[in-house]
Amino acid sequence: MKVRAREADGNREAAVHCGRRVVHAPGFSIEPRAGGGGFTLIELLVVIAIIAILAAMLLPALSRAKTKAQAISCLNNGRQMTLAWRLYSDDNHDGLVADQNGVPGRPAWINSADWLNFTAAPYNWDINVDVLNSPLWPFLKSPSVLKCPADRSLAGGQPRVRSISMSQVFGTGYWLPADHWQTYSKLTQIVRPTQTWVFMDEHPDSINDGAFAVRCDNAGAPSGQIVDWPSNLHSGASGLSFADGHSEIHKWRGYSSGSSVIPQGWANAPVKYNGYINAYNQFGVPAGRTTADVAWLASVTTVPQ
Repeated sequence: MKVRAREADGNREAAVHCGRRVVHAPGFSIEPRAGGGGFTLIELLVVIAIIAILAAMLLPALSRAKTKAQAISCLNNGRQMTLAWRLYSDDNHDGLVADQNGVPGRPAWINSADWLNFTAAPYNWDINVDVLNSPLWPFLKSPSVLKCPADRSLAGGQPRVRSISMSQVFGTGYWLPADHWQTYSKLTQIVRPTQTWVFMDEHPDSINDGAFAVRCDNAGAPSGQIVDWPSNLHSGASGLSFADGHSEIHKWRGYSSGSSVIPQGWANAPVKYNGYINAYNQFGVPAGRTTADVAWLASVTTVPQ
């Protein structure tokens, strides 16, 4: 009986053999690794490889989610800007703010004398200079609605105040040309509110004054031209808001990720955050591979006179 008791106790107790602790249980035992309880090099490499594979699978999904979130924010910004634009018109006998300075009888929506660039000039980064003095400001909730969340433009080490510009049809329409196409000074004059864009995210290296020019003549022909360059920060798309109050993210058909060709089309123009489009005067250049995009933009800009 004593022998059997000792055997039963031995199956439950821990014994020490050769300096190592061995746990016995009926029918099986677990012994620690030789030299300690750490992982082997091969095991660590396998774990690292698995983590790397999972990260590679996850990062594209995270990138898409971030792009989608930024696009949603852009849509909301566009709606708020157009709402402010319409409220101003309601309070001013149907009158519309102008796209830039110098339009008789109408204030510019933003001081277009202060051309955005990448210098430390206060109007580039300080909202007190121009943004808070905009005739639309009383109807806006935040200065952030003027800035695309995907735009990382800096000036003097500070984020620039604005990414958007207003359609030139709400001014003199210089590039249209205006003697062929309709321009608007009152809200009720707009022929197709659902197909007339008001604000657009402009390419960070193209944006300057408050106006965005579109040349509508021959837009869909080989002689079509790019004047100002839309943004392509949303994976080859940019945000536009329309006179009826809706906004959308429009994908440019000529977009090809990674292409640096210029002036083959704005959809391919890389964002360098150094104003290179302005510096090389890339305005009124052939549309190239983005002729279809130029034609579409002209179709939602205005109508013939």
